Amino acid sequence: MQSNAPKPGAQAAGVAAASASTDQEQMTKTEFEALAAFRYAIRRFLRFSEQEARKAGITPQQHQLLLAIKGYPHRESATVSELAERLQMRQHSMVGLIDRTEAQGLVRREPDTIDHRQVYIFLTPTGEALLGELAVIHRQELRTMSDALRLPLWNDPSQSTS
Repeated sequence: MQSNAPKPGAQAAGVAAASASTDQEQMTKTEFEALAAFRYAIRRFLRFSEQEARKAGITPQQHQLLLAIKGYPHRESATVSELAERLQMRQHSMVGLIDRTEAQGLVRREPDTIDHRQVYIFLTPTGEALLGELAVIHRQELRTMSDALRLPLWNDPSQSTS
């Protein structure tokens, strides 16, 4: 005999769906168009970036690795786990990416002087030069795309004065 009682979690899923439906009803056509245009601009920039990295002889992930190291706050290096977080990768996958990038002479490892289990990843002069070239190209592209990459303005229902 089958029960007519909702399955565990079904009620919560129904509430989430109803909430999403309410949120969707609050989105205007103009907001959907702005969101779609913004997402399209992001994808165009990412594709541009991937192509430029490949032209420079590295993979897009290697480019992101170099950028994450150089752009790490307050340091000129980052640990493997910090880089894995920044690139949203698993630590063992990050180690493989670092291995491949190190083999190309773009990064170097240096153990922490106090905690020898901790390893910092630095750019080599070759890595710095390559990243610098890519950064200039990317900055120019971002300048040309600045309007398209501007965050959409949203109508915030919580700010409604009615």
